[in-house]
Amino acid sequence: MNLDGLKQSLIDLKNLNPKTPGAWPWPAKIIAFVALFVAVVVAGALLIWQDQLETLGKVQDEEGQLKETFLAKKKQAINLDLIKKQLNETQESFGALLKQLPSKSEMDALLTDINQAGLGRGLQFELFRPGGETMNGAFAEQPITIKVTGNYDDIGKFASDIAMLPRIVTLNDIAINPGANSLIMDATARTFRYLDDSEVAAQKKAAKPAGAK
Repeated sequence: MNLDGLKQSLIDLKNLNPKTPGAWPWPAKIIAFVALFVAVVVAGALLIWQDQLETLGKVQDEEGQLKETFLAKKKQAINLDLIKKQLNETQESFGALLKQLPSKSEMDALLTDINQAGLGRGLQFELFRPGGETMNGAFAEQPITIKVTGNYDDIGKFASDIAMLPRIVTLNDIAINPGANSLIMDATARTFRYLDDSEVAAQKKAAKPAGAK
């Protein structure tokens, strides 16, 4: 088609009456049909894709939320395992410490061990007086007022022997003063024992408010 023919075709298209498409020439009818077909296809595709795009957006949002939830749950699980491990370690440490505390029936033997530790170092006991027990949670604390005489080295070794006992014993309020021919040490030894089940139950019962079941 030459330039004049193209111009004539454009003029013919401009002169087409939209009210009488049946009178259009066949080239115009074919172009109009193709244009209408393409418009319908594009419009339909856009409508279908719009729904799919919205669905895709929702799925992506849900995927992001699920990832966040998964990471949060994973972090909690890791922390829970760590907490369980720490709890087990604490219980093991507590059990090891508990084994260092005598029971009520073993207290007399422990008092004898303290006395023998002093005598074994050649110290002279001027005073060895166990005091009353003080309940403290699951434990009972007993102070022992002691007064011994001896030389500096023996008193120091006695203190070291007390620290090396298999049961927990501490020396507190230590005062060392010169005597006639030796040194005099005044101190309070404190030892601890664990409460038996009946004592723990009595402690809990005493701690309950009046009228509570």
